Amino acid sequence: MTINSEDLLNSILASLERIEYIKPEDIPNIDLYMDQVTTFMDTRLKSTARYPGDDKILTKTMINNYAKNDLLPPPVKKKYSKEHVLVLIFIYYFKGIMSISDIQTLLHPITEKYFKRDDSFNLESVYREVFELEADQINLLKEDVREKFQLAETTFSEAPEESREFLQKFSFICLLSIDVYVKKLLIEKMVDELGAKQKNTEKVDKKSDKKTEEEQKKGDSPEA
Repeated sequence: MTINSEDLLNSILASLERIEYIKPEDIPNIDLYMDQVTTFMDTRLKSTARYPGDDKILTKTMINNYAKNDLLPPPVKKKYSKEHVLVLIFIYYFKGIMSISDIQTLLHPITEKYFKRDDSFNLESVYREVFELEADQINLLKEDVREKFQLAETTFSEAPEESREFLQKFSFICLLSIDVYVKKLLIEKMVDELGAKQKNTEKVDKKSDKKTEEEQKKGDSPEA
């Protein structure tokens, strides 16, 4: 590939360094109105947008839709807590690769078990554990991208010179796309498995509740 392509790679790798991790302590400890939530998210995650000057990280409509689809617990008196913001950050990263239904399957057990939990293991603990892995993963990702770039450089050596650079870039994009495709398939399989387990658990719980209700009715009957 040409020097321009090498510059492109360096630009991509540099952009990975700028991916911003919002630490829990960066999030206000006071409840926020919706406008304050959207402003906070736009300010902290603007660098991750494809078109930072035009793309909105989060809008009021998005937040309302997330609440309607049970992705986000409802606000209290139109205010959103620090935990609401943590859930929105998860949704922001997931929505580029998962459907709303899959995000719901993944996040529902998290919000059900850990949202508004008072002990030491809560939603913030889950968030911190996951996102503190980011630094190491970014370094591994940079190495992987560089290896794919170098592999793409070796392709189409016999192609006409005027087409070689484009074809090598095409090869590089294909290598990256295959990686994303396989990981997306893996994510979908895992979410489907989690969803099936959740449905089975719900069925067992309903049967148990029904059995308990029937036993209570028998206990309350005059013949008992």
